[in-house]
Amino acid sequence: MKELVFYEKPGCVGNGMQKSLLSRQGVCYSVRDLLTHPWTEQTLRPYFGKKPVAEWFNSSAPKVKSGEIPIDRLSEREALAMMLEEPILIRRPLLELGEIRQSGFLPGPVLDALCIRLEPDDNLQDCPMDGAQPVCEDPG
Repeated sequence: MKELVFYEKPGCVGNGMQKSLLSRQGVCYSVRDLLTHPWTEQTLRPYFGKKPVAEWFNSSAPKVKSGEIPIDRLSEREALAMMLEEPILIRRPLLELGEIRQSGFLPGPVLDALCIRLEPDDNLQDCPMDGAQPVCEDPG
């Protein structure tokens, strides 16, 4: 099986929990920094598949939480331009398994290919620090 590439925000508590689950399931992966990777429209777009544009965004990002960015009214091109400018806006992790791509730690093509089944009560997507100290996101 191909190795999983896991694009994370270094130090993110939620990404740490996600990697822990992968390790417990015996999944081998390499970690890359989502925020410093040299993304382009062409390399980033495949991770979002057929999801609506609003689901491409990290709901914990300050500009998304505050409503400053109208994520439900953006075109694909506008969303990608914003994400290339500010990668903190990208829903993470980004997962890559061979030619399969996925954003977020939710049921989807990469987790399906790895036979990772999340329990209904598992919430490994939302930031566990929301409402506490801003550990998962950059302040402002």
